[in-house]
Amino acid sequence: MEKERQGIGSRIKRLITYVVLVLVSMLCLFWFYILFVNATRSNAEIQVGFSPVPGKYLIKNWTKLMQGALPIWHGLFNSLFIASLSAILTTYFSAMTAYAIHTYEFKLKKYMFTFILMVMMIPSQVTALGFLRLVDDMGLMNTFVPLIIPSIAAPVTFFYMKQYMESTLQLAIVEAARIDGAGEFRIFNTMIIPLMKPAIAVQAIFGFVSSWNNYFIPALILQDDKKKTLPVLIAQLRSADWLNFDMGQVYIMIAFSIFPVIIVYLFLSKYIVQGVALGSVKG
Repeated sequence: MEKERQGIGSRIKRLITYVVLVLVSMLCLFWFYILFVNATRSNAEIQVGFSPVPGKYLIKNWTKLMQGALPIWHGLFNSLFIASLSAILTTYFSAMTAYAIHTYEFKLKKYMFTFILMVMMIPSQVTALGFLRLVDDMGLMNTFVPLIIPSIAAPVTFFYMKQYMESTLQLAIVEAARIDGAGEFRIFNTMIIPLMKPAIAVQAIFGFVSSWNNYFIPALILQDDKKKTLPVLIAQLRSADWLNFDMGQVYIMIAFSIFPVIIVYLFLSKYIVQGVALGSVKG
């Protein structure tokens, strides 16, 4: 009898969990649905108010957007180029830094880890003015370099990689490879990188999305329209004068800018659960 009660209670808890998860998922997906619905409506229809029914202006909104003055395809390429390189650099060098601090013993090891965590607490807005002066002095304004190279130093990504490495990487494996004569770069590239594939995939998604959505720094550095990223072009489209302002175009451009992120997420999503589970708990 007691086992039956426990079984019923377990099924009820599981049912409640599923219901809550379904409701939360629907709430999250609802805003995407509204975005794509508004992308099919005209500016006048959007101004009237909310409607759950898609409109008939999808092709017209897309045609008007492509015929406009903004270089949309250049913006897509720029965003893909910057976000892809940033994701690669931030994951590779953060994993390398975590590997060095995890496996090597040196005097300032504890202080180095604390210092990196302190840097993580500094918001980018605080250092923006000094960063812009440095970029201007180096002659790198209106280039992609200041948007890609700084991604090498990513304290948040390093912290996650360090936690993941502590839970999965046994130092005995590294020592055995060293005894066999493998160099440090060979150990890192052929052993550590495959071992950390779930963590790298998770942080690659986060790094890609963070760089893709970045508006503040690109808006300050990039002046040429053909070099601007999609978030900057979307802001320009929204700030158009009232004669040229069209919310239908804004929504379809936002929807257009979301698709690459969704594709990257679907491609790497199978690693998310495994990477988060192993990286958040120290074994």
